[in-house]
Amino acid sequence: MKKCLNGAYMAEKTTRSGTVKRKTAETDVTVELQLDGSGKVEVATGVGFLDHMLTLFGVHGFFNLSINARGDVEVDDHHTVEDVGICLGQALAKSLGDRSGICRYGHAYVPMDETLVRVCVDVSNRPFMHYDAAVPDQKIGRFDTALAKEFMRAFAQHGGLTLHVDLLHGENSHHIIEAVFKALARALAVAVAERSDLKGQLSSKGVL
Repeated sequence: MKKCLNGAYMAEKTTRSGTVKRKTAETDVTVELQLDGSGKVEVATGVGFLDHMLTLFGVHGFFNLSINARGDVEVDDHHTVEDVGICLGQALAKSLGDRSGICRYGHAYVPMDETLVRVCVDVSNRPFMHYDAAVPDQKIGRFDTALAKEFMRAFAQHGGLTLHVDLLHGENSHHIIEAVFKALARALAVAVAERSDLKGQLSSKGVL
């Protein structure tokens, strides 16, 4: 409890955060997520393009995010990208607790030069993903662009999200994937925002 100037006591705001560690024969991942942050990000996964995308996710969602990962990138980046998605989803689920008091739904349209992406999210505890954001190139640098979808699938599955990602138009592969991550951040920030007038979970059934 926090003591006010008038001598009364008030409950201190609980920090919504989650930490997940995952170690397998292929990867070793630690994720720390704080929802009510300022966009402070420290990311090192060994996959440069993924680091760039996760930095954008933290900054544009105003999430504090720390990710350290080591994986068998000598094979390819798949295991690292997927396992980071798994851990980030699990950290989100932990930080939300029973999902009481949040807006639940969010959407965002994000332009990136010639590209426009729409992301809609329901923090429903019912994992589902629709992903229609094909890119023209198989590689961006050494990054396999198909892994963007694999990351989103893992994140939605383990975060308990209904996630819809649509490319409305765009040509540049980097721009498309960057807009996807930025739009996810903005939509999720809206969905996890707390409402002071909402008690319990936002559902006509009374439970998610």
